[in-house]
Amino acid sequence: MKRVCYFERVLDPVLFEDLLTEGGDIALSKVDRDMPETEIKSALENIHGYHTRGGSQLVPKRFRIDREFIADCPHLLTVCTGGAGYDAINVEHCTEAGILVANQAGLNAEAVAEHAVAMMLCLTKQIAQVNMALRRDPELDRLKYRNNDIFGKTLGIVGLGQIGARAAEICKTAFGMEIIATHPRLNATQASERHARLVELPELLAKSDFVLVSCGLSEETRGMFGAAEFEQMKESAYFVTIGRGGIHDEDALADALGAGELAGAGLDVWMQEPPPIDHPLLKFDNVLATPHIAAVTDESARTSLTGAAQQWRQIFRGEFPPRCINPVVWPKFAERFEAILGYPVEDRGGS
Repeated sequence: MKRVCYFERVLDPVLFEDLLTEGGDIALSKVDRDMPETEIKSALENIHGYHTRGGSQLVPKRFRIDREFIADCPHLLTVCTGGAGYDAINVEHCTEAGILVANQAGLNAEAVAEHAVAMMLCLTKQIAQVNMALRRDPELDRLKYRNNDIFGKTLGIVGLGQIGARAAEICKTAFGMEIIATHPRLNATQASERHARLVELPELLAKSDFVLVSCGLSEETRGMFGAAEFEQMKESAYFVTIGRGGIHDEDALADALGAGELAGAGLDVWMQEPPPIDHPLLKFDNVLATPHIAAVTDESARTSLTGAAQQWRQIFRGEFPPRCINPVVWPKFAERFEAILGYPVEDRGGS
């Protein structure tokens, strides 16, 4: 029997358990922050897999995967996240220990890309502002809410992964937008295949009418947007992020909006999630705020949970998973897998 434990919650626990355990050879359990420490240790000591939330803002330190956590899980072979992000996992520590790390990158791309585009439309059309004004002002002057089209404008995407690429496709196809992007591991041909032209960040900031952050949080991207970057953007531009809290400096963004350096912002990710109701950014009428819900759709939940369960079953069959984060771990993982479960993994030609 293979044992998988998940942290706190998944979008549909009944569906996930049904999909994961249907063969009768995988058992599913759960840990959460309210359990006594003795119960947590007991639950973790025999698990082979750990399914967790990817965002460090959503995961208490006790449940983030590092050397200390790994020490409580001597049989742990694999850690998976429920979405694309994995900043609650120290990948280096897992690799050292022979633990494979995987995520569900791309499975929620449609939902998140649609959310980003919806934010762009709501911001430039002032839909949120006029909706509230119409409810409180019986003599509303509709001409005060004159707005703009996004057709033909320039979208700059920071992080042209599957979400960014889908947002690019939507905006180019539906709205005839020019798409420019920055991505450290794509070449010009690859970017073109994703409907974008590669540029350096300063050019992207200077030319874009919308700057969309769709990359993950890493040492490369932490603090990527601060006062200097917001100053380089057009005063008529909008900053939109569905990436991760910590990529942009929230105080610097509030200062830029207060100084009129930006037209507005759409924010689905925060340093603290949900943000406190007295957060400075929530005081601006031209800030559209959502509490990290871009991927929370019925369709995305089913797709992500189905993909996650399928990937777990592949891993326990000894197959290389489609969304592996640390492929260099495979030889060491293979040794531990056979020693713990008693049968070998697939041969990857010495990789």
